[in-house]
Amino acid sequence: MKVGIIGLPQTGKKTLFHILTGNEIKEPSKAFKPVPGAADILDSRFNHLVDMYEPKKNVRARIDLVLLPKMEAETISKGEIFRDIADMDAICHVVRAFEDDAIYHAQGSVDAVRDFETVNSELIMHDQIFVEKRIERLEAMVKKIKDEDQQKELVLMKKLKDFLEEEKPLRLLELTEDEEKMIRSYPFITRKKLVIAVNVSEDDLENEQLLSAFAPSCEAKQIEVMLVSAKVEAEIAGLDTQEEKDEFLQDLGIKVTALESLTKLCLKSLNLISFFTVGKDEVRQWLVRNGSRAPRAAGVIHSDLERGFIRAEVFKYDDLMDAGSEAELKKGGKIYIEGKDYVVEDGDILNIRFSV
Repeated sequence: MKVGIIGLPQTGKKTLFHILTGNEIKEPSKAFKPVPGAADILDSRFNHLVDMYEPKKNVRARIDLVLLPKMEAETISKGEIFRDIADMDAICHVVRAFEDDAIYHAQGSVDAVRDFETVNSELIMHDQIFVEKRIERLEAMVKKIKDEDQQKELVLMKKLKDFLEEEKPLRLLELTEDEEKMIRSYPFITRKKLVIAVNVSEDDLENEQLLSAFAPSCEAKQIEVMLVSAKVEAEIAGLDTQEEKDEFLQDLGIKVTALESLTKLCLKSLNLISFFTVGKDEVRQWLVRNGSRAPRAAGVIHSDLERGFIRAEVFKYDDLMDAGSEAELKKGGKIYIEGKDYVVEDGDILNIRFSV
């Protein structure tokens, strides 16, 4: 499951990618090639569990991030950027909202909403062009041979074309199961979940007015949006200890780093949730698709656990924090025994019982 990071030139996407993955891009040759990386899921719940259990080992969950070439005239005209985006499972679009005379802007001025709409229009246009070409091909084939499947696809393609012409992304269009199957292998970009990271200065981190400027379009198009300051996040990442980082955040009045919020939104875009396994030997965070039942979550840990699943002991992160220990949770009757039909929730702590 990969999240592609896109954006216009000079938006700060390389800085965010570096902070998240540790990968630094220095060679100009990389500018036109996707750069893969992996980012730890930044989750304060994991930190608190490590503090509570003091395990010998702790392992965060990770997601794959890919820094894609900057969206400029050359990459757009070649079309390769769209093939790269089509290979992703979700997209994070970094938009510049910070002013800095030392950093040029391709459009000559900083206008975050304009840039967001520009890129969004390019993504919709890509899907339109694909649909139009597919319609031409299908119409030619149907004239030669009256194939029922091709005729059905032609009807669907015309439906998609009408929708896209209204400047609507395909993620908003409800499709039947058969329609989903017909286009599953096609490189539609606007069917993917989209997260907007608005890169702001330190002074604008709490700028609700800036955030609200995106709200109408993002709400209508099912797009998640948040503010992040790559400059501030870089300063936090450069501090040596967690105590220094906490003090820095406290001074800025920030409860949760923007990168933690961003990784959570990336998880949401991939339809993934976190669950945990805990103990003195190891505290570990795992990812599973939202809506998964307990045996599937057990299988994420090890295939034997899914194959021989008997039951799961489940308790909630919030309950554990309130109680202070597993012993107190047990006294309060808040450790639950769940079977194969239990749907795992975000933040669940699981202990799997199995037999193979």
